[in-house]
Amino acid sequence: MPYVLRAARPRQPALPRDARGTHSSGQDYEALRRECRRRGVLFEDPDFPATSASLFFSQQPHVPFVWKRPGDIVKDPKFVLGGATRTDICQGDLGDCWLLAAIASLTLNEKALSRVVPLDQNFGPDYAGIFHFQFWQHNEWLDVVVDDRLPTFNGRLVFLHSAEHNEFWSALLEKAYAKLNGSYEALKGGSTIEAMEDFTGGVGEMYEVKRAPDNFYEILEKALKRCSMVGCSIDISNAAESEAKTRFGLIKGHAYSVTGIDEVSYRGQKVRLIRIRNPWGEMEWNGPWSDNSAEWRSVSLSEQKRLSQTALHDGEFWMNFEDFKVHFDKVEICNLTPDALEDNTPHKWEVTVHQGSWVRGSTAGGCRNFLDTFWTNPQIKLHLTEKDEGQDGCTFIAALMQKDRRRLKRLGADMLSIGYSIYESPSGAGHLNKEFFRYHPSKARSKTYINLREVSERFKLPPGDYVLIPTTFEPHKEADFCLRIFSEKKALTEDLDENVAIDLPEPPNPTLSSEETEEEKQFRALFEQISGEDLEITAEELQYILNTILKKIKNIKFKNLSLVSCRNIISLMDSSGNGKLEFDEFKVFWERMKKWINIFLEFDFDKSGSMSSYELRSALKAAGYQLNNYLLQLIVLRYSDEQFQIEFDDFLNCLIRLENASRVFQTLSVKNKEFINLNISE
Repeated sequence: MPYVLRAARPRQPALPRDARGTHSSGQDYEALRRECRRRGVLFEDPDFPATSASLFFSQQPHVPFVWKRPGDIVKDPKFVLGGATRTDICQGDLGDCWLLAAIASLTLNEKALSRVVPLDQNFGPDYAGIFHFQFWQHNEWLDVVVDDRLPTFNGRLVFLHSAEHNEFWSALLEKAYAKLNGSYEALKGGSTIEAMEDFTGGVGEMYEVKRAPDNFYEILEKALKRCSMVGCSIDISNAAESEAKTRFGLIKGHAYSVTGIDEVSYRGQKVRLIRIRNPWGEMEWNGPWSDNSAEWRSVSLSEQKRLSQTALHDGEFWMNFEDFKVHFDKVEICNLTPDALEDNTPHKWEVTVHQGSWVRGSTAGGCRNFLDTFWTNPQIKLHLTEKDEGQDGCTFIAALMQKDRRRLKRLGADMLSIGYSIYESPSGAGHLNKEFFRYHPSKARSKTYINLREVSERFKLPPGDYVLIPTTFEPHKEADFCLRIFSEKKALTEDLDENVAIDLPEPPNPTLSSEETEEEKQFRALFEQISGEDLEITAEELQYILNTILKKIKNIKFKNLSLVSCRNIISLMDSSGNGKLEFDEFKVFWERMKKWINIFLEFDFDKSGSMSSYELRSALKAAGYQLNNYLLQLIVLRYSDEQFQIEFDDFLNCLIRLENASRVFQTLSVKNKEFINLNISE
């Protein structure tokens, strides 16, 4: 899959009001709805048709599904009935409990919910068979429209549905999310945090409960007070344990939502409790503090009311926090961006976003294990200036996300193993080179490289300048990525992609030497033999001379120098303007050629006769050209082979093109300056 390099420049987090329409017609939801009303038809979405292609990409339905609109399923359909709540989420036959757990958490934040699920939609007089939902994708809010045809079997919804059979907001939300990712099948298997982020634009943190810090209760309490979304799960040791029920009523390998945390007075003591919801809407914890447990009899009715404690068989239950730590293994927290929080919510985050790409041959350098290419990865400088209140360090979360991998499932794309390292930056340093990483250890890094959509960690570092290197585990793996920095205090970031700069010596004027070297005598003899009486050579004759000489050099791989390149050489070196080279002009070019040969040999580290494309940045810099990632990518695509190797003729062609382009640029710059000076003087 081709990837276009995206500059990893800092951006402000997108706001929901800026949601971009995604329908292929170019029309937004309101325009499409009005058009259907004008024509007197119900909307049918050509971008996500009611066919098996929208359901599965690797299999066929095991039963004959029938697509029906809500009005064909029940007599009085409602979009939302009695408010959108966590009890409206009941799992169907699709393995997307991770998504349902996130939806349940979404209902706890009214502002976030109303953004994802615009609640002014209904089946009333303006009904046109069209609905829309908003999702965050890589620092952009998208508005996704769908028709309301839903897959059914025997007249009942096959996938997500509400406990109220005539309520359809949750089923339509699932359909819109399936459309966003290409199909319903694309939603099979995932992490709750992934959907939480797509609903909020937030950033996820994952905790191993058994290894959680001592203040884990306070972390969860603070997260819920911040309106963060929280999920939890129990690990499985093998596939047979998936969705197996424990003797305490809990389901292994299943995604739960954390919906509350509090302390209760119990027999003169404070007991810490946590409230959990099963998205199935049934099967609850049956241990201490469960719905009908004896512990509640010792708690006052007013306290029970404050905790919204009910003995309903609705999938929601309380647990002692100590029991929670024993029985659950993972907790996922989605910290919301400032725009997702209520206006009066305390402790908002500062957010910076970078977009970038790992491109084979230029910026896909792999992890630190691959030192020769690691330094070529994108580099982002992080300036930490303000300490946390009352602390001696700066707290931030670095979240690295690989983009669009779920959507690309149908094309065979899997999640790549990704991670990052953070280094202390030398004062005034720009793009760090290989030697820096050879001798300097990282100050912090992601715990592991893992094939999740996003890897995030919380750090506390002293104020100062740092460089963050986002990478795949192995080199040559291509993907687009989104890097977000969430900080408690303002943190400044900048991309260390180098500015384009040219530092070339002025070509010397040809001069007649009183005494020729042995090399020059050999060149003169060959030159006179080829050129004839006028002692000048054409592009065709230059091609013959250079190919003859360069093929005799043992340490470089060389195929052939093209006629176009030889014409470019003459254009570069011809001082008389007659389209030919005199011998003294050729001598000047040959001195430059020897410098280029030495540079090539210097960066041919394995002495194979060819140079790795990852060394091209340094080699071109040694020749006087400082290029940014985008230009490097274009050059690598043009001149490297399938193994990301560059032979000398390609290196030479590249340098000749750059030299000619730089001369043209410098000429234009001089003319522009003369033009500006002329206008000023007039």
